[in-house]
Amino acid sequence: MVIRMKNILIVFTGGTFSMVIDEKTGSAMPHFHGEDLLKMIPQAPDLANIDIYNFGMYPGPHMTPELMLELSQKINAFVEDEKIDGIIVTHGTDTLEETAYLLDLTIKTPKPIVVIGAMKTSSEPDWDGPLNLLDAIHIINNPNSMNMGVLVCLNGEINAASEVTKTHTEDIETFRSLDFGTMGFIDRGNVIFNRTPRKLETLETNSLNSNVDLIKVYAGMDDKFFKFSAESGVDGIVVEAMGVGNVPPKVYDGIEYAVKKNIPIVLVSRCPSGETLSIYGYPGAGKWLHNIGVIFADYLNGQKARIKLMLCLGITNDVNELRDMIEEL
Repeated sequence: MVIRMKNILIVFTGGTFSMVIDEKTGSAMPHFHGEDLLKMIPQAPDLANIDIYNFGMYPGPHMTPELMLELSQKINAFVEDEKIDGIIVTHGTDTLEETAYLLDLTIKTPKPIVVIGAMKTSSEPDWDGPLNLLDAIHIINNPNSMNMGVLVCLNGEINAASEVTKTHTEDIETFRSLDFGTMGFIDRGNVIFNRTPRKLETLETNSLNSNVDLIKVYAGMDDKFFKFSAESGVDGIVVEAMGVGNVPPKVYDGIEYAVKKNIPIVLVSRCPSGETLSIYGYPGAGKWLHNIGVIFADYLNGQKARIKLMLCLGITNDVNELRDMIEEL
């Protein structure tokens, strides 16, 4: 029986994957377009029929929510093409989890979408880009990859875009799902799934509101950042609270100030894993925050909660409707 090779579109956005070490400065700089990179990975065309779309050459920190939404709209159009079986997105790792999560929330398709990156440049002997790309091809070739939402694959591990985060500044094992563990892995081309994503959801919106601040709470913090944010005309605030969802008393005053201005406040934990809950009752604790209308964002970290709030604000600015979209208490 002849097995049809799948048709895969690789969307190149830049990142370390596309960089080389500049001889004059000794620093990593964007250099290669998609066609150049594919020539450096000759095994890829033997695994699938590959087409390339060059979205840009953006270092990770240069990606914006607006660019992420534009990328989502491009991919939404691509997945409508019956000839395309799956899509690979190369991306800078600094903002990879944010882009991947935005894509996961805004693209509804059974087709596999895999976001990859690289922690090493092509100038380094241990460049990890080629293996990550080949692993992504193997994922798309595997029939079990359908209806999994957007996946993230680096270092041979498969993670859900909604769960994964970058945990180390330069280690190739940096992307991990701290709360729920890796979904699966690739072993010499064999794709093994241990589970499905904990949660799959899609927000039907063609717009977002990026006027959302992210504020991290620290010991002894007062209300000044929250009052400044509220007075600046912000449309939403994500708070990285302590522990399970608690803040110092003066921070509570600042949050209450913003709530009274009808600014939606979404609460996450500054801890690298675990959920937020309204279980403590002292001043500034979770019950106080929840009672004044703060929205608790479950297991999301700060950067993901901001992505979700921005998209939800593209649909509504009604706090109760936002709570229904975000909160799982």
